[in-house]
Amino acid sequence: MEIAIFWFRRDLRINDNLGLHQALKSGFPVLPLFIFDRHIVRELPSDDARISFIFQQLEKINNELAKTNASLLVKNGEPFAVWQELVNTYSIKAVFANHDYEPYAIDRDSQISRLLLENGISLFTFKDQVIFEKSDILKSDGQPYTVFTPFKNKWLEKFKFQSDCQTFDNKPLLANFLKKAFHFPSLQEIGFTKNNISAPDFLAGNIEDYELSREIPWMDKTTHIGPHLRFGTVSIREIVKIAFEKSPVFLSELIWREFFMMILYHFPQVVNRSFKPKFERIKWLNNEEEFEKWKSGKTGYPLVDAGMRQLNETGFMHNRVRMVTASFLCKHLLIDWRWGEAWFAEKLLDYELSSNNGNWQWAAGTGCDATPYFRVFNPTTQLQKFDPEMKYVNKWLPELYELSYPSPIVEHNSARERAILTYKNALNS
Repeated sequence: MEIAIFWFRRDLRINDNLGLHQALKSGFPVLPLFIFDRHIVRELPSDDARISFIFQQLEKINNELAKTNASLLVKNGEPFAVWQELVNTYSIKAVFANHDYEPYAIDRDSQISRLLLENGISLFTFKDQVIFEKSDILKSDGQPYTVFTPFKNKWLEKFKFQSDCQTFDNKPLLANFLKKAFHFPSLQEIGFTKNNISAPDFLAGNIEDYELSREIPWMDKTTHIGPHLRFGTVSIREIVKIAFEKSPVFLSELIWREFFMMILYHFPQVVNRSFKPKFERIKWLNNEEEFEKWKSGKTGYPLVDAGMRQLNETGFMHNRVRMVTASFLCKHLLIDWRWGEAWFAEKLLDYELSSNNGNWQWAAGTGCDATPYFRVFNPTTQLQKFDPEMKYVNKWLPELYELSYPSPIVEHNSARERAILTYKNALNS
């Protein structure tokens, strides 16, 4: 039987999924596929919480497909080898997927595209995880923006006059899936165990209150949309429509996400290099003992420590606290932003390369449109401003008032002066 394949990647939902919509309209029965990419998963701990989250979403998709006597084909291996096996097993007429913008994904898709082409199979890919991608938003000279505000203004201007927010109802097309029952593997068969950390549900109702409450850590009134955007369990088109109507501030955060994706696409060197090359000359101290204290939430600064404890225990950290903890690592401790970025990449449920990298470089002052190097967050005044009643800190630091709680590992004023001098020397060298 001639079939089409839809390859799920960062779009783990059936409805309003553009690539899947096009596959279901192709005229061929659609085999839905997900690959646990061995290049990625072999680097993860056996109980990685993100794998558990992905697995839960795949179960939901498979249960939905079962209502139409279809099922999801789940593979575990290197994508190229998996696709070689599929090409040899099925009479594939077309493959559908949605765009991915990270450097590894671009290389992977290029390899798969060549393999399919060699076998006479067409690969069709679509924009699905953003409103504007790659070179959709450019300056008048055709160059990518490197400053957020003009990018945002151009984004909003274009959004008002385009139709990229059209949603796609796949429910009437569900009968077009291939009627075949595949074995759905267990987590153990894939090589993982269940993690008890679970991603909170996306709280759409918090969008309306976002501007008023987003800076207050103890209120926990953010939307928790991060992992759902990262893995595509919600449609960005639907979310942007809500944000456009109800919260310009939340919409701005979604535009920051697309800004950083655009930066990563046009400047892939930012993965392991400072966006501003002159900042590569910073003489980081990189004290490993202090790094371990930061990671475990034992710096002696309550807001920093509470944030790191929240991250380690839940896979989430409040966005205001992320800025404070990142600034503290880079400025107070003079530890390379790449160390912190790697720790967040390991721990965050909503880890996304472009946003994680962009925000760490913003905090370190090394990125595009970053905070000035001489701006050093004072973690004590930040605590007084955003958690004056210590509700957030007390939740995550039960030992705060005990003798066991450590003294600050650095003194703020001297650490601030040291950071500014170190940055200044690097820029003048």
